[in-house]
Amino acid sequence: MNEGIRIALYQPDIAGNTGTILRMAACLGLAVDIIEPAGFDLSDRNLRRAGMDYLEMAALTRHVDFAAFDAWRVAEGRRLVLFTTKAAIPYTDFSYADGDIVLFGRESAGVPEHVHARADARLLIPMRGGGRSLNLALSTAMAAGEAMRQLG
Repeated sequence: MNEGIRIALYQPDIAGNTGTILRMAACLGLAVDIIEPAGFDLSDRNLRRAGMDYLEMAALTRHVDFAAFDAWRVAEGRRLVLFTTKAAIPYTDFSYADGDIVLFGRESAGVPEHVHARADARLLIPMRGGGRSLNLALSTAMAAGEAMRQLG
């Protein structure tokens, strides 16, 4: 059964990034999980501002906290693939599998250590020139594109 790649956002801070990710995911047929609490009001009105009319097409699941999300994904038998600046494996060197969840942390702080500990893999987007990190929506698009390329 083709379960597809899922995108998970851990306590996102910026409504515009979340809306952009929901729009991208809707266009690519990917599901999105938001692990609350978010740093903004998760009302449809806020998300529509960036997601525009794509919000109705988005496959969005909200989880009250990381424990609820983690229990759900373990019950589903899905791997958790964390994108982090603290990883050593480039995201293009990883073999994605159908059903993987690619997880991105808060724009302001990433994810806490207990979330790192639950990840099945930790990946990074290599950067040159001393940049600290890329925009969340851009990073998510790069990850989704690579996973989809590998899985056909």
